[in-house]
Amino acid sequence: QVQLVQSAGGLVQPGGSLRLSCAASGRTFPSMRMAWFRQAPGKEREFVAGIWWSGGSIYYADSMKDRFTISRDNAKNTVSLQMNSLKPEDTAVYYCAARTRMPYIGIYSVPSEYDYWGQGTQVTVSS
Repeated sequence: QVQLVQSAGGLVQPGGSLRLSCAASGRTFPSMRMAWFRQAPGKEREFVAGIWWSGGSIYYADSMKDRFTISRDNAKNTVSLQMNSLKPEDTAVYYCAARTRMPYIGIYSVPSEYDYWGQGTQVTVSS
């Protein structure tokens, strides 16, 4: 079992920045795949970025790779998502996810490929 607890989101003006964190506990291990997804009202959940729990093999969705940065903090057992130059279309509920099943290769950008989810965090970009 893995437990994921996300930090709070918030309201940000267009062009602003926000950092989300996801604290993982339980049976974590280096090959566990972590990812951020988001879901806007009326839309499907979409992949944002992924990283191994060990910190390697970072991958981003094309539309976000120039503005978002995913990172791993070993000391705090967290995975963070730094979001810069935010746009109104970034408004969504953001979810942290963990994949613990084998195999331990691949990008894993589909929600069904993940086993555990955080509680979700609302991010609203508006003036």
